[in-house]
Amino acid sequence: MRIGIMLRHYDQHGGGVKVYTQRLLRALLDLRSEHQFVFLYRNPALIGTYGSEPAVLEVAIPARSVLTWDQLAVPGAVRRHGIDLLYNPKYSIPLAAPCPSVWVCHGLDWYVMPWASRRIDRLSHRFLVPRYAARAAAIIAVSEVTRQHVLEYLPVTQDRVVTIYSGVDDVFRRTPDQSRLRQIREKYSLPDRFLLYAGAIYPPKNFTRLIRAYASVGPERGVPLVVAGGENRFLSEQELKEPETLGIAQWVRWPGWVEQEDLAGFYALAEALLLPSLFESCGLPVLEAMAAGCPVVTTDRYGTKELAEGAAILVDPESVESIAAGIRQVMDDDRKRAELILAGRQRSGAFEWSRAGRETLRLLEQVQAGVRPARGQPSLQHPATASRT
Repeated sequence: MRIGIMLRHYDQHGGGVKVYTQRLLRALLDLRSEHQFVFLYRNPALIGTYGSEPAVLEVAIPARSVLTWDQLAVPGAVRRHGIDLLYNPKYSIPLAAPCPSVWVCHGLDWYVMPWASRRIDRLSHRFLVPRYAARAAAIIAVSEVTRQHVLEYLPVTQDRVVTIYSGVDDVFRRTPDQSRLRQIREKYSLPDRFLLYAGAIYPPKNFTRLIRAYASVGPERGVPLVVAGGENRFLSEQELKEPETLGIAQWVRWPGWVEQEDLAGFYALAEALLLPSLFESCGLPVLEAMAAGCPVVTTDRYGTKELAEGAAILVDPESVESIAAGIRQVMDDDRKRAELILAGRQRSGAFEWSRAGRETLRLLEQVQAGVRPARGQPSLQHPATASRT
């Protein structure tokens, strides 16, 4: 069949969705199936990104706005290019698409904690997302927690929501050699010892409580906090000032956005990854850090608990003291650190992009054939369960 893939977001801000999209596309193409893929961009400059792939036709569709691109331009492209099925690695589909559509839900924090969303986004969540759910032939959830939220908050039946877990890049599984680590340390002026936060900053990330917890632990031990990424995605401009407010600005380093190849070195050098978010649907940094042998302090709820329980220190994200206690434990308890490193490597080993690609393509084929997966679940075993058996 001819599969259209909506890639309006391909060159948007960095983060988990961008990583997911690029790695999932690679996994789909590496399967070397008999299907043809039509990559639909909004940015004409992206034409040629996959020019060496014979199974890919790249199309740029101009549009004045996001909404007109989704709802007017894409349906037109579907007709012009004879697309049999439409797939979006990020939520949204054309409500009038002349073919079955599948989209990926990366989390519904907008419904779980609506106060953490911008007003304009709340309008989309209230009026558009439920229609995307009702219209979709299937929805892919990136974790079982996400699947349950989709069923709770959106008008969709169980047989149309499938959990397909993300993967972890092999770059995080390979231990960088010492010369490579020295290059990364020098390139980003990394201190000898440091704790690590990785990702953008917006309300669900709980950055203010993280900084307050770190302030009571890190400086007294002489260990800085490195914030990889760290840009204000939305509604968190004031949070970025928290280190200065607490008088610990000299202890917090901001290297900016770090590409995957270098980020693997960050994990290898760090004392621990700190990600005590109020909400994560999957939390790719948690999986990446575990794969790299970096101990993790994260949240005792939602997606991070689902993926990391037993392989990370879980804390109450609403308690500064709980987060601080988790940081102390990972820094001071050598036996616990060793246990976390071993458990993290074992747990993360089951999360592979090749597997995500196979399950995604299988689902798209089933949708096109009019077949529903049993109970809306993929046939493969839960990766977290598989790692314990």
